[in-house]
Amino acid sequence: MSIGSILKIGLLIFALMLQTQDLVYTYDRNREIHFPDIHCQKNEHWLLLGQSGSGKTTLLHLLGGMLSVQKGSVKVANTELGKLSQAALDRFRGQKIGIIFQKAHFVNALTVEENLILAQKLAGLPIDKDRIAALLDHLNVNHKLKDKPRRLSIGEQQRVAIARALINRPAIILADEPTSALDDANCEEVINLIEREATEVGATLLVVTHDGRLKERFDKQISLVG
Repeated sequence: MSIGSILKIGLLIFALMLQTQDLVYTYDRNREIHFPDIHCQKNEHWLLLGQSGSGKTTLLHLLGGMLSVQKGSVKVANTELGKLSQAALDRFRGQKIGIIFQKAHFVNALTVEENLILAQKLAGLPIDKDRIAALLDHLNVNHKLKDKPRRLSIGEQQRVAIARALINRPAIILADEPTSALDDANCEEVINLIEREATEVGATLLVVTHDGRLKERFDKQISLVG
């Protein structure tokens, strides 16, 4: 093999931001889910499609380090999640993985700004209020900086949830059913927003959904069969 070929292979491996191999999750003896191998490179945008019961949520939780790997491996930015201690995994997830949940989960006693500060603290990163203000301004919700989450509209909550996922400039962004409850116009707006912001921070994006409207949007797709 030539030096050029070796260097090319090395660069491809280095560029992989999200990789799974032989991933299997077992709930009980009657339900064992085998997932396809995933290879997502830096800055790529992927769509993961699957109907209810196909294992979408389970896979997202495995990729995000919220479920422990039983068989196989999950690597994010060349780090194997299953080999990290719980404390190291929590910190790594906060720094490298941004998750946009279908339903926003905030600490309701805290303001929008304080929720984003909390995301920085949990990742072991310094507090950067300028970053928070700039990101919220970019998402047109900076005027809600001092508000509690319950005072936000659903659309505003979604934008703040996107800000929280992006605040630490993650290597990958996992979006869980971000458009399934939206009409066509809002579906288009939200997916535009997520893709734009992922590009802005240079993150690999994986949208997990059963929303067929997004099929034409993404060239790179993974399908789960229930």
